[in-house]
Amino acid sequence: MQKRLFKIFRGTQQNGKLVEYETEIPEGMVVLDAIHQIQATQAPDLGVRWNCKAGKCGSCSAEVNGKPKLMCLCRVKDLPQDKPITVSPLKAFPVIKDLVTDVSWNYLQNKRITKFSPDANTDWKMFQHDVDRVQEFRKCIECFLCQNVCHVLRTHQKHADFSGPRFFVRAASLDMHPLDKASRIQFLKKNGGLGLCNITKCCTEVCPEYIHITDNAIIPMKERVADKYYDPLKWLLGKMTGK
Repeated sequence: MQKRLFKIFRGTQQNGKLVEYETEIPEGMVVLDAIHQIQATQAPDLGVRWNCKAGKCGSCSAEVNGKPKLMCLCRVKDLPQDKPITVSPLKAFPVIKDLVTDVSWNYLQNKRITKFSPDANTDWKMFQHDVDRVQEFRKCIECFLCQNVCHVLRTHQKHADFSGPRFFVRAASLDMHPLDKASRIQFLKKNGGLGLCNITKCCTEVCPEYIHITDNAIIPMKERVADKYYDPLKWLLGKMTGK
């Protein structure tokens, strides 16, 4: 049975470092299994968040060799065999302990978005293509890998000015709903920081649910912002009608 060397972050936001552990790797083992094995045999106080082990809860998000991944979906055999495997907490959020980060900021962002707002006497009938259009966004498991990889949050730490791709998806799912009557365009422009996104598609690349975050959510919302605030005819019409 093969042995692999792991370098795992241990500590807190203020005081932490990579600690080396060597463990046996049976066929088919994923990184989360290896972490649990190290936890059971060498480091019982190792902090790690997990739940389903099936890629559906989003709990075991971490950075494996510097790339945001779900540890339960990352097979050890698929990683470079000639180098140690580095496992670190998500960089965009404060570290609580070891691989566990404080992602509560994300839930505060969710509360800022206007909730689903149909008319009081809504006729709850929709075309199937309208349902299909927003169904993709419902697959989000809130692993926050897209938040973590986004350079606006990860590198520039613009948490006060930028909601991030997960919540652009959330806003898009509501704004594109055929029965919703609220508008989130002003929020996205002025408070959500949609303009800071330069559509590198890095968020789409790391999504474990394969949601087309950039093409199907962010770009259409950017187009709606542009139509409302930068189209001269619509701007003039808005001034005349007060809408």
